[in-house]
Amino acid sequence: MKAIKNKVQLVGRLGANPEMKTYGDGKSLANIRLAVNDRYKNAKGEWMDETQWFSLVAWAKLAIYVEKYLTKGTEVAVEGRLVNKAFTDKNGIKRTSTEIIVSEILLLSKQKELLVEM
Repeated sequence: MKAIKNKVQLVGRLGANPEMKTYGDGKSLANIRLAVNDRYKNAKGEWMDETQWFSLVAWAKLAIYVEKYLTKGTEVAVEGRLVNKAFTDKNGIKRTSTEIIVSEILLLSKQKELLVEM
């Protein structure tokens, strides 16, 4: 159990085109919304579909890759680490959010299978 760290792996589809930012020092950042679908049977035996949404952040080379190859609807596998952020919204209410800082992205497509690591 000592080897288990802050690591998450997901497979899903982009819910929107990535939002790109470039900072003054030349670093690139990509914000990505990922939809992960789950299907299961409830207690009545009925199939239920559930979608969970995740906020992903990719930096540097990964951000450039994201901008070049990924668009809304693209299916990807991602690996990264969870980061919790606390902030105060415009109404003065304290809130928290969780993001996944991406370390690897695998485009799940027959045409292009590209694995990019940081």
